[in-house]
Parts: sequence; structure tokens; C-alpha cells
Amino acid sequence: MAASPIFILILIVSIAGAHSNDSIDKTCKTTKYYDLCVSSLKSDPTSKNKDVKGLATIMIGIGMANSTATSSYLSSQLLSAYGNDVAMKKVLKECADKYGFAADALQSSAQDLVAENFDYAYLHVTAAEDYPNACRNAFRRFPGLAYPPELARREEGLKRICDVVLGIIDNLGEY
Repeated sequence: MAASPIFILILIVSIAGAHSNDSIDKTCKTTKYYDLCVSSLKSDPTSKNKDVKGLATIMIGIGMANSTATSSYLSSQLLSAYGNDVAMKKVLKECADKYGFAADALQSSAQDLVAENFDYAYLHVTAAEDYPNACRNAFRRFPGLAYPPELARREEGLKRICDVVLGIIDNLGEY
């Protein structure tokens, strides 16, 4: 009995889907935050067709979106909150700039991946991961200022995303 064309099509699609999930799973197992990696990559429909470098690029894009959103959030806080608190406004401005620099560093890392300059890509992601520390340190320079919990949450998110990207880049030469 010959297989029907529909059965063959379903079989091909399921094998391709399993292959893409296997690729994401295999890639994410090399990272520090497996669950974050898998959920982030699976949330992007284009991830099914990407190689490891493409998956790294998707995660870099997620990091860029995170850092850009945080920079915008800080800028909005600067304009709408804290009244005449000059110290807080100064620190928020500095932090908004740092998160903007993080987005720029991630953009550079994406360009480095395209050029297969993996060492530079790694370096730029490491820089992006460190910019939130400069923001936290800015708050420490003003003893009366508390580090906002929302900013701490955003900082941790960016650092985790960058850790995932670093784990993927670490293994690019192995695939």
C-alpha cells in the first residue's frame, strides 16, 4: 500500500519541526539559563529555520529590545517622576544612557556575528551585560537614593539574556 501524499507531507513537517526544536534544545543546553533560552527562541517564529548563529542573532535582538525598552522606561521616569530631585534625575539620565549603550553594544555584536568575528561578538555582549552595573554604581554614588526594584528586575533580565547569548557564542565553533 502506497503512502498518501498528505501522510508524507505531515511526516516531513513533523520531522522538520522536531529538527528545529532539537536545534533549539541542543543550543540552549549550552547556556546558563536553558528555560529562558528555549522560551525566547520559540517565541520567534523564524527560529525554526535558523542555524546556531541565527539563534544567537535572535537572542541578541531580544537583548537589544530589552535594553532599549529599559532606556525608554528610564527616560520616561526622568520626565514624569521625582519632581525636583536633581540627584535622582541625574542618575536616571546616566542609567538611560548606559542602557542605550548596551543596545549599541548588542548591535555591534550582531554585526560581528555576521562577519564571523566571534571573539568581538563575545566582547560586545560582555560589555552590554556590564552596562547595568554602571547604572547600579551611579545609584551608590548618592547614598540617599534607593535602587528601584523595577530597575533591578530589568537589570537581571538583561544580564540573563546576555548570559544566554554568551553561552551560544561560546559554542559557535563546535557546530
